[in-house]
Amino acid sequence: MKTEIRTMVLDALRTAFEKGLLPSDQVPEFEVETPKYEGQGDFSTNIAMVSAKLQKMAPAKIAERLVASMSDSTHTPLGRVLEKTEVAGPGFINFFLSPGAWHPVVDQVLNQDRSFGASEMGAGERVQVEFVSANPTGPLHVGHGRGAAVGDAVGNILSFAGFNVQKEYYINDSGRQIRTLGTSVWLRLQQMQGTPVDFPQDCYQGDYIRDIAQELLDTRGKDLADTDEKQGIEICARFAAGKILAGIRSDLDDFGVRFDNWFSEQSLYDSGRVQTAIENFKEKDLIYEKDGALWFRTEKFGDEKDRVVVRNNGLTTYFASDIAYHDEKFERGFDRVIDVWGADHHGYIKRIDAAVVATGRQSEQFDVILVQLVNLLRDGNPVQMSTRAGEFVTLKDIVDEVGKDAARFMFLSRSYDSGLDFDLELAKKKSADNPVYYVQYVHARITGILNKAKEEGLIDQTDFNVGINLKKLVAEEELKLIKQVAGFREQVEKSAQTLHPHVIFTYLMTLAAAFHAYYNHHKVIMADKPLSLARLSLVLAVKKVIRNGLALLGVSAPERM
Repeated sequence: MKTEIRTMVLDALRTAFEKGLLPSDQVPEFEVETPKYEGQGDFSTNIAMVSAKLQKMAPAKIAERLVASMSDSTHTPLGRVLEKTEVAGPGFINFFLSPGAWHPVVDQVLNQDRSFGASEMGAGERVQVEFVSANPTGPLHVGHGRGAAVGDAVGNILSFAGFNVQKEYYINDSGRQIRTLGTSVWLRLQQMQGTPVDFPQDCYQGDYIRDIAQELLDTRGKDLADTDEKQGIEICARFAAGKILAGIRSDLDDFGVRFDNWFSEQSLYDSGRVQTAIENFKEKDLIYEKDGALWFRTEKFGDEKDRVVVRNNGLTTYFASDIAYHDEKFERGFDRVIDVWGADHHGYIKRIDAAVVATGRQSEQFDVILVQLVNLLRDGNPVQMSTRAGEFVTLKDIVDEVGKDAARFMFLSRSYDSGLDFDLELAKKKSADNPVYYVQYVHARITGILNKAKEEGLIDQTDFNVGINLKKLVAEEELKLIKQVAGFREQVEKSAQTLHPHVIFTYLMTLAAAFHAYYNHHKVIMADKPLSLARLSLVLAVKKVIRNGLALLGVSAPERM
């Protein structure tokens, strides 16, 4: 509808110019928005205010002349259902539509079904979203869970908005952390065999390390006993990383997160891409030698200082493989790359951006989503972490306790650039206080209404496709509900544009509130059969939009609760 309002405004501008009411037919950048407050119409535009300089006229006078010209501007279907326009404030033009303007929305939802709300905004642009990418040195914790929910939802929303999306997990299976993992398991294994060992503080100390060591002992005890330390550590590292990565895959699968591609960091070294990237930048004088190390000129691209890519002991840094990895991403044909990181990686953005720009790409082709921390609560009180070194609340713990749907919905309930209080007890409540229950219950309740209508012979099936008697939907709550449904696509596009999935969360909460307000005031099934059929069409449309919105967040839409 905003598109049609925009067309009406442009027609009015052209008409006003042709009649000599306005001196210019130039079109400035202007907005058509949904007003925040009731009484200000269904839509509003600021075209008069942004045209003041062009027209050399007061905004209110421009607005009046545009409104006067709109009676001749009925080139759109919307023009025939426009009840009135008014000039408000310093020059806003407010549009009030008749109920008949909104009724086709119900038909659109029923006919488009799962594609309702989808957009072609992305125009097929190839986008890669890389997220989680936790080191395979331990199980996923609650912070990884929020990052997983955000990355997965961003990918879903972009895809629904017309982008060609690939979701990827980058496996950090090379370097110091893997060697430390192998050392940690090796030392625990030695302790289990009765060898006195000093366990370094920088080694991984969780119970999962002991469990992996025990499994190795049970399966390869004698072989390992005869192995020298260097080879033993390597064996332990490979076994432990594989074991932990399998657990990560399983936990993510239970969380409803599935990747299109799992990319190995080690493959960058095996293929020689890391060394090639370094040599290419050397030739461009972007990598230079200093104090026996190799440095990348990241300061030249806006970083606070240059960064080491190869240490003076000959070992590459993580930055070196990240340079090669991001170059490889773009070589695969992606137009845009989005990385989802923890907030503690903020200082890393500039150097990766520098690496991207240095390969000839634009900075705008690289985005980073920084996900803030999660504070776990139970009935409003902080959850106490274990004092044992290496112990933490895992994603599996959260999913096992509150379920996938509640976990994902709560993780996405606030903007990722704000800290999140996650109350475990609230997430389990079967009441309107629990956001996921509040929204899912709408879907389940409407299913119950449709089943009852079928039992009473009002409808033949619970998922009919054509709206019936929609002109009877004139109650205030009905129109509010239809308007909320009509705004779904706009919220999808806003979420895709800003990369903020909590926009969809907020929309679903608002739609659920509108349904509850409607249902509390009006019966759906009643003696008046034509009105009942119209209302059944409306609630079915709401059900489909709730389902579509929840799907974008990776949350199910249950038929009963």
